[in-house]
Amino acid sequence: MSSQIIDGPAGLDRLPQERRVVTEIPGPRSRELQERRAAAVAPGVSSVLPVYVVDAGGGVVVDADGNSLIDFGSGIAVTNVGNANPRVAERVAAQAGRFTHTCFMVAPYESYVAVCEALNRLTPGDHEKRTFLVNSGAEAVENAVKVARYATGRQAVVVFDHGYHGRTLLTMTLTAKNMPYKHGFGPYAPEVYRMPMAYPFRWPGGPENCGPEAAEQAIDQITKRIGAGNVAAVVIEPIQGEGGFVVPPDGFLTAIAAFCRDNGILFVADEVQTGFARTGDLFACEHEGVVPDIITTAKGIAGGMPLAAVTGRADVLDTVHPGGLGGTYGGNPVSCEAALAVLDEIENGKLVERARGIGEIMLPRLRALAGRHDVIGDVRGRGAMTAIELVRPGTKEPDPGLTSRVARRCHESGLLVLTAGTYGNVLRFLPPLVIPEHLLLEGLDVLDEAFAAL
Repeated sequence: MSSQIIDGPAGLDRLPQERRVVTEIPGPRSRELQERRAAAVAPGVSSVLPVYVVDAGGGVVVDADGNSLIDFGSGIAVTNVGNANPRVAERVAAQAGRFTHTCFMVAPYESYVAVCEALNRLTPGDHEKRTFLVNSGAEAVENAVKVARYATGRQAVVVFDHGYHGRTLLTMTLTAKNMPYKHGFGPYAPEVYRMPMAYPFRWPGGPENCGPEAAEQAIDQITKRIGAGNVAAVVIEPIQGEGGFVVPPDGFLTAIAAFCRDNGILFVADEVQTGFARTGDLFACEHEGVVPDIITTAKGIAGGMPLAAVTGRADVLDTVHPGGLGGTYGGNPVSCEAALAVLDEIENGKLVERARGIGEIMLPRLRALAGRHDVIGDVRGRGAMTAIELVRPGTKEPDPGLTSRVARRCHESGLLVLTAGTYGNVLRFLPPLVIPEHLLLEGLDVLDEAFAAL
């Protein structure tokens, strides 16, 4: 392979980096806690794996029964620098000892400004930028649309099949999948239009034609159904997350971005899941050199502390009147200190290179697994954001039942994996970028054994 997973920053080996299964999973203590949860927590909040975590770090999570599971989930691409990165923890603790809140809109503080300066410098494009901070990915996307409508004076927003953008009213409307995200929660927000996504595995004309055909169809539908002059923004994930880690072919994003540029439409890159080194670039749209007008970030930005951001062209964000943007907790000082530590770790820990190294290990192993099991219809991803799509042999018919069984087998064996996809038939893998190589390889062995057993 062309690169290796390099050694991680010091201090990430606080926990033994080993898979250890000492009880059934979930064990008795987790089951006891699950009973308490059932009596206290709204059932609409679900969990992938009902084990109750007491410690985590590096590439493992440890549950209340003493089981140590290999982590291929990273809290859905949040703990890129690890669950208990010592530099993040140090800065969080120090800030919490000084003050936890003033509200930036009441009495500001330097760390908020420093995070914005860093994002203006690091996000794609060398143009002048502005940033503001919010609490979550959904809030960032919603604010990006709000800014786009204000700056352009237009109302229509274009999104894509299989996309996921959040759970608020507007972002739920932008999201494609009905169950569980939208079912029963309507009516939805107006002036949102959905276009075909470049999904190579499922494109009717074949993967070789997917990029240009999907771009042509989307542009044609926008022009005819909406009118380009009515569109404020096109919002797209450079690699789709919940939709199944759909990686559009090279050329699709550049074609859509060029159409936006030619028609005064703001191109909004939703990098909530793909950002901060996850894909082997600092941001996924850099793979094709796409420079968004607005980029939304969250998840990996602050090592698990709640923070998100909207970064965009200065001439766009400067249009909004004072008081039109913000929120009580947006850019909380503790979260800002965490973000500054994360950004330092990404650079000093060479996490972009580590993500590439993870991909160079995982993708060949997943392709070899697909060669042995014809239920794996597709292997895809970039860097440390990879997936396999499961189908009935000899077809492209989704097999969500098998996907659930494989995931359950992995969980029982001490490997935390996540499912995804519009059809519920994708296993997605998001290991922490600081995972030791031996754990990454062992996790892939567990996955291999799960398929062999089933």
